[in-house]
Amino acid sequence: MATIYIGIGSNLDNPLQHVRQAIAELGILSECRFLTASGLYKSRPLTSPLAPPSQPDYINAVLAIETERDALNLLDELQAIERQHGRVRDGERWGPRPLDLDVLLIDDKIINHARLIIPHPGLHERSFVLYPLQEIAPDLSIPDHDSQKSVSLQELIARCDDEGLERLHDA
Repeated sequence: MATIYIGIGSNLDNPLQHVRQAIAELGILSECRFLTASGLYKSRPLTSPLAPPSQPDYINAVLAIETERDALNLLDELQAIERQHGRVRDGERWGPRPLDLDVLLIDDKIINHARLIIPHPGLHERSFVLYPLQEIAPDLSIPDHDSQKSVSLQELIARCDDEGLERLHDA
């Protein structure tokens, strides 16, 4: 069984409801066992020249499950859940969305596939993922694509500004 960490985010159409509903849906995925979910966090949208201006704040959480399912099969199911919540993948990155589900980590695996990169490429620097992840797996070590070594979650958090992240309450 692999432990998989999934990032959850929403900033459109009642984000709190989308995130809570997604946690419930992920908790009953077939061939998966729900382990835990972080509390809910409010974060500002990513700033990037490519990001649309003036987006609403996000609601974020991280969830852990165990499964023997294939990573791409799981990704397909996560994207189906996103579509059920009204997500349209139109090529825009960092834009507003009713639901975003990202596979962040699968044990200590490194995957470089056209459809899935593990650990998630932005994981090492995004407070809205690192802080919720710390809440549910404080002793986690995260593989690094470049060095092929692992870095502790605590070290990543020490290097990461919280960027105004606010813990709201339990999921």
